[in-house]
Amino acid sequence: MVKMLLEQGFEVTVLDNLSTGHAEAVGEAELVACDLLDGAELERVFARRRFDAVMHFCALSLVGESVRQPLDYYRNNVGGTLSLLETMRRHSVERLVFSSTAAIFGEPDQALIDETHPARPINPYGRSKWMVEQMLTDSATAFGLRSVSLRYFNAAGASPSGEIGESHDPETHLIPNVLKSVQAGGASLKVFGNDYPTPDGTCVRDYIHVDDLAAAHLAALTWMESQEGAAVFNLGNGRGFSVLEVIEAAGRVTGQPIAYEVQDRRPGDPAVLVAASDRAQRELGWQPRYRDIEAIIETAWRWHRNARY
Repeated sequence: MVKMLLEQGFEVTVLDNLSTGHAEAVGEAELVACDLLDGAELERVFARRRFDAVMHFCALSLVGESVRQPLDYYRNNVGGTLSLLETMRRHSVERLVFSSTAAIFGEPDQALIDETHPARPINPYGRSKWMVEQMLTDSATAFGLRSVSLRYFNAAGASPSGEIGESHDPETHLIPNVLKSVQAGGASLKVFGNDYPTPDGTCVRDYIHVDDLAAAHLAALTWMESQEGAAVFNLGNGRGFSVLEVIEAAGRVTGQPIAYEVQDRRPGDPAVLVAASDRAQRELGWQPRYRDIEAIIETAWRWHRNARY
């Protein structure tokens, strides 16, 4: 997102406690090491300059960990957002783009999930994000905050240039773990559950390329110039791929067979999550460019082969 904003001519300040982020990825933007729970430091940052809008990506985001450590997730995701909103209000910053998640939906009632689908999160991570969406709705009513919550499905891929990519420790996302197993000479990959009610028994997810997500954030900034209130949009490709289909596609991209071992299901994982993104396409004028899972994996593979952090 920062890379795209800089390319569009924006002045960007990045706030990150660097617990999972990488200073090397920020590029030419200003970087301030700051935790949203540190209200005094957050106040100093907002007092030093005038911001037109905030894009709020900060969150703990591991479903299984949220089940084991729920209070950490509420403290960070809900408490951190509350601290941010209070500071924004004091400094009259009136536009926010929020990274929400498909995890708010829980087990879906329909094949394609649109924005009218009931929110029934089944893990603390999803519940923390759903709480923030409600905070934004209440803030719009109470004091006119304009916000857009973008409900990501499975963010995937890397910058096509190969400069920026997914680098977590520990890594929990499927595509980078598949590619890391290839780089490790065929180290066995873990597949969590093969007894779901899906065609091959493994979880089905909608994979959306990070550049497509970033483009939606830019569109949301423009949209808020003329729209009030708290809006929500689902962001996905509208196509679902199972864990085994992703592994097979990665094998075709890398040209190598990929071994895996099946383990028990992880708590809190729904069987199927696939997005209907018609509202975002209609109202934001947004279109995902990366529709094919192999094209998404190819950008990730380019990054992993040349990773610098």
